[in-house]
Formats: sequence, C-alpha cells, structure tokens
Amino acid sequence: MKKWLGAATLFVPLALAGCAHPHPTYYQAPPPPPSFREIAQEGFHDGFEAARHDVAYRKPLAFEHHELFHHPPVAPEAREDYRRGFRNGYDTFLDRERPGY
Repeated sequence: MKKWLGAATLFVPLALAGCAHPHPTYYQAPPPPPSFREIAQEGFHDGFEAARHDVAYRKPLAFEHHELFHHPPVAPEAREDYRRGFRNGYDTFLDRERPGY
C-alpha cells in the first residue's frame, strides 16, 4: 500500500504537468517606418495582419496570395505604395515569428 501511495505521490504531479494548455501569443503591429506615406502605412498594417492570419491558420506564407495585395483598396496611383507597405508588413511579422532565420 505504501508503494502505491509513494508512486502516486511521484507520478500525479508529473501527469498534471503535461496537461498545461498553450497560451496564445498576441502581436501588436510595430509602427511602420516613418518614411512611409499614409497609404503605405495602411498597407503595412494590412500585410502584418495578413501574415498573422496565415501563420495562425497554417496557410502558405506568401503575400502574393492575398486579395488585398492584388487589388488594394486605394486609388490606382497609390497602389504601388500600398503594395510596398503590404510586403514590408508581411515580412516584418514573419521576421518576428522566425527570429534568427
């Protein structure tokens, strides 16, 4: 009986330690580079969120797959600024997710 009690005292805490649930990680987008114009800053934020979504849902990591990259919600003359910000925001999130790569 003492052996069972001793074994239970040893193994119960070890078994319960394996029941810990992972804690979600929350990221707040860093500020975009100050050289970005307002449209590029919007793209930066959208790209950061798109990368966060791709990682969370285990989707392929490619900014080119996003509708907002192909069809930015901005005027035609501002599309390249938006896309530059989007790419930069997407890459910024991935750099934070994979430090040292």
